[in-house]
Amino acid sequence: MKECFSRLRNMDLRAKALPILAEFVSSFLFEFISVAIRMLRPDISYNIQLLITAIVEALGLSAAVFIAADVSGGHINPAVTLAFAIGGHISIPTAIFYGASQMLASMTACLCLNRLSAHKAVRNRITRFSLKIKGIFASILEGVMTFVLVLAVLVALDPLRADTKSRAARMAFVAGLATFVSVLTVGPLTGASLNPAHSFGPALASGKYHNQVVYWVGPMIAGAVAAPVYRMVRS
Repeated sequence: MKECFSRLRNMDLRAKALPILAEFVSSFLFEFISVAIRMLRPDISYNIQLLITAIVEALGLSAAVFIAADVSGGHINPAVTLAFAIGGHISIPTAIFYGASQMLASMTACLCLNRLSAHKAVRNRITRFSLKIKGIFASILEGVMTFVLVLAVLVALDPLRADTKSRAARMAFVAGLATFVSVLTVGPLTGASLNPAHSFGPALASGKYHNQVVYWVGPMIAGAVAAPVYRMVRS
């Protein structure tokens, strides 16, 4: 650990700050888009509303990942950052800064939405799961879908692929596709957050912190498991 921090101190300040800033900007954009679309209550059927949410979130995440992919890796998600740290793609100190940046971006985006909506609390729908299931099952569902998302991103990043120049586009595409499928499949049951930062921002803005454990434990365990699974699959 001491060696990691020593290496970080020796890096150029701009080189250290730019990826962190990229994570903040991209995470802010995704959170703003995702929470804004979930705040809307159009006079349409639930199924159509779910489809629109899935499309908007998928496109929003794809755009956010693509923006930051070549600078920071376009994680947007603490679970993805954890997987990258365990897999050796980034250092532990960098992972800590990335996670803090993602959390700050999520909080800032939701507080901005709260301000823009005349101080009406952001609807905390992302951290609400169906009464039909228990918290542990909601966490498992969130974990399973997060595992799919993280593993897909790791595969897209694979340095052994010949077409490394299209890595950012691949990451953006698979992240968006995984999000689209997740919102459609588990969205009605858990909200399909798949991202602890994505869940914490609305909770802070609304002042409702119920079920936060569900949306942290499942995704973070999934991120930790995805890294060694990917390593085994690649080998």
